[in-house]
Amino acid sequence: MPGTGLEWSQRDRAKAAAKLMLGWVALLWLLEVVDTVSGHALDGFGIMPRTASELIDIVPAAFVHFGFGHVAANSVPLLVFGFLAALGGLRRFAAVCALVIVVDGLGVWLVAPAHSNTAGASGLIFGLFGFLLVGGFVERRPLNILAGLLVGAVWGTSILTGLAPWQAHVSWQGHLIGLAAGVAAAFLFRRRRGSERAELVP
Repeated sequence: MPGTGLEWSQRDRAKAAAKLMLGWVALLWLLEVVDTVSGHALDGFGIMPRTASELIDIVPAAFVHFGFGHVAANSVPLLVFGFLAALGGLRRFAAVCALVIVVDGLGVWLVAPAHSNTAGASGLIFGLFGFLLVGGFVERRPLNILAGLLVGAVWGTSILTGLAPWQAHVSWQGHLIGLAAGVAAAFLFRRRRGSERAELVP
């Protein structure tokens, strides 16, 4: 309700989205520091396919990386895509991320090559890319369409390269499944016309 002080302005949403994603990326770097200091003990949280005990690593695997180069490569796209997606509401953003991480992790567990170990935020990055790319068209929102097209223009080539199956040491399966999960999330969590109220402050 206007005047209650409980509704978020666009600036509030932007600040919250920025803080969330900066904190998220900082967490990934902190975990990689811990991993390095511990002799890469966190690498065990990656997903080894078709092993029942590895199902518990589906979520942690999205936060673990294999070296600073790996986390550095994922930091900028995660920060940008996450910020843009979170502008639509933190609760919806959390739902989108949860869906992509779980579906992508399960998919990797099912189809990744035997004896592989898959980890990193790239599955989520591909999911957020898919979510942003089609979300504006699904909801018929011109600004979101423009944002999705800009994201596609800047990162489209990198995304297509990440789907190439001939790349060594790259989980193109995880990238493809993440992308598909993000597109599905755009339909599942689309905002209806008339539901334009800002989220209440938690």
